Amino acid sequence: MAPHVTPTTSTMSPAAASAVAPHRPRLGTVIRRVSLSLLIACVVPATVFYVCFVVAGVWTAIAGALVWSYGAIGWRAVTGRRTSGLLILTAMVMTGRTLIALATDSTFLYFLQPIISDGVVGTTFLLSLATARPMVARLAGDFYPMDHELSVRPRVRRLFRNLTVLWAMLCLGKALMTLWLLESQSLETFVLVKSISVLAINVLAAVATVAAATIVARKEGLLGHVAEERLVPVPA
Repeated sequence: MAPHVTPTTSTMSPAAASAVAPHRPRLGTVIRRVSLSLLIACVVPATVFYVCFVVAGVWTAIAGALVWSYGAIGWRAVTGRRTSGLLILTAMVMTGRTLIALATDSTFLYFLQPIISDGVVGTTFLLSLATARPMVARLAGDFYPMDHELSVRPRVRRLFRNLTVLWAMLCLGKALMTLWLLESQSLETFVLVKSISVLAINVLAAVATVAAATIVARKEGLLGHVAEERLVPVPA
């Protein structure tokens, strides 16, 4: 009797192997998800705020940015699309800032709160390093399908820890920079410089995050084209 041989993805046909192999998105798909998430949660609200600020004043700008964030959440819910954790976090932070500014009738407190929130977020990221799931690991599912087997791989765990440190330092650095701008510049200059500089910092950090994640993903065979290459039968 011929020995029983368990088929593997290296000996299966591409069609059969694709049926048992986990779906791995391509790099372009991951980049589009990250870009769209940043665009909706960060870039557009900042742009809406600045345009409304120039045209109609600070209170209109505050209301406009908040309306955009909740409008985006509502639109994605109505259309059955997943809402990213980044968008929800942004809306919650902006809501708190707006309520405090309205309660105190102080726009200064509105601009001071991001400094405090950046400090809190940065500290939270650092404290999460003491847990089994650093903060970046909790947000990674918004951009890439995660499961337990994948999240405990040594390279992936090391990536999550390094990126958590990166974003913690970024948040704390933004807090210090924004505090200096708020105390040393006029409101008009502050809004303009902060809008441009914070956006540029976030984009650069996002690019660095995607680049680091791509390196690890290629080593782990987690990108679509890499996975497909591994499903091609190997000639005897």
